[in-house]
Amino acid sequence: MIDLGKKNVLGILVNAVNYEAAVSKIIDAAHTRTPMSVSALAVHGVMTGVLDSTHRYRLNHIDLVLPDGQPVRWALNWLYNTGLPDRVCGPVAMLQICERAAEEGLSIYLYGSTNLVLDALSKNLCQRFPKLIIAGMQPSKFKTISFEEKQKIAQEIRNSGAAITFVGLGCPRQEVWVYEYRDNLSMPLIAVGAAYDFHSGNVTKSPDFLGKLGLEWLFRLIMEPRRLWQRYVLLNPLYIWLFLLQALKLKQFDPKDATPPMEEMLYG
Repeated sequence: MIDLGKKNVLGILVNAVNYEAAVSKIIDAAHTRTPMSVSALAVHGVMTGVLDSTHRYRLNHIDLVLPDGQPVRWALNWLYNTGLPDRVCGPVAMLQICERAAEEGLSIYLYGSTNLVLDALSKNLCQRFPKLIIAGMQPSKFKTISFEEKQKIAQEIRNSGAAITFVGLGCPRQEVWVYEYRDNLSMPLIAVGAAYDFHSGNVTKSPDFLGKLGLEWLFRLIMEPRRLWQRYVLLNPLYIWLFLLQALKLKQFDPKDATPPMEEMLYG
């Protein structure tokens, strides 16, 4: 088990953990009904914080930030000699969490995406883990909601009896969601994004060998060029450049150089 705490990658605090440590932290929080915000950040997720000081504040106040992308893991190993053998991929972590939850009688809640995706996702998860209890599901409203609507959503999740909530709203909306709902729900809130599409069968996941080479982004770009070209073609080179500046100590990235949000975004 590897758990070396949070490390600074371009001003974003990322937990240097492996799968075992990450899943154990989440399951422990579920058992003790401890509020916990969780996200898995690849390069795009890190860069959303680098380029937006308010979002940087949110990311740096998320309890557990998993090194989803290989370039993020490489940065941790290069800068801090963490010795992480692999990234902690959100979709894989979701399956490991569901497996533990099924074994230990912890029910889950699925929030986000569409009814069509949620139906396929819940069916596939229950086929894979027959003992898994899905306490409830709720699709995204795909709009900004009122404070009263937010309270209603939180109450529905509480009333379901779920011990863990997965959130699939896409980056960065899902990170905003787990940050804003953390103190309303006594359980882990886990932003997993593309995991919903992968595990529902809605989107084809890249071959494992590409993930190990840090080239999952290329596969996804080929599959969804119109949606993802800007994310990968522009942000990936910028990430590499800024990482080199940090590694060579030519630029300082201070995690405290962040702006607290003036108000909630209230993504639904």
